[in-house]
Amino acid sequence: MNDKIRETINFYVLCNKLKDTIRTGHKIWNIKRDRVESVAEHIYGTQMLAIAIYYQFNYDLDLKKILYMLAIHELEEIIIGDLTYFQISNREKEIEGMKACESILKNMIGKDEILSIIKEFNKKETKEARFAYHCDKLECDFQIKLYDQSGCFDLNDQGNNPIINDTIIKERLESAGCLSGAWIEYDKSKYEDDPVFLAIANYLKDNNV
Repeated sequence: MNDKIRETINFYVLCNKLKDTIRTGHKIWNIKRDRVESVAEHIYGTQMLAIAIYYQFNYDLDLKKILYMLAIHELEEIIIGDLTYFQISNREKEIEGMKACESILKNMIGKDEILSIIKEFNKKETKEARFAYHCDKLECDFQIKLYDQSGCFDLNDQGNNPIINDTIIKERLESAGCLSGAWIEYDKSKYEDDPVFLAIANYLKDNNV
């Protein structure tokens, strides 16, 4: 009994670190705000977005499985942090992420089931995994839009931004005229297999929320 109690506490304490792990993208773009979104808050946002879209658009999916996926989809970041595409390739991140998850879950009863759900999310081959992936990306688009329309980004004050001078990023910023517009435009290709998510992304780009 004590071993199970200790492992339960250990898992909670590890996951609790995500409450203090600030999303990397917000730091890179020098957000001007006293309180910035943590990874744990992002996870909550993805789940609420999944619930709303599932019911509003009458999806025929296993919602409980989707919420399970979203609850654990950032587990790796307890160890490897919130790495972005310019810091590590998707394949490298997946490999390092699975190593991290295996380490976190090594003493957990049910670790095989949890790891299986994480692998399913990463592969994006099932309907539930694709839906969860779309929620993960769209939640980020929503948060950037909310910060942008609140005046939290100053594109003229990005001296320490490591990607501000990237040619593609500069072109997108010039075309969109704002960070959220460029960000959403970049993500739109990820929703091409789901007209609902694409329509939401288009609305989000063109309207305040």
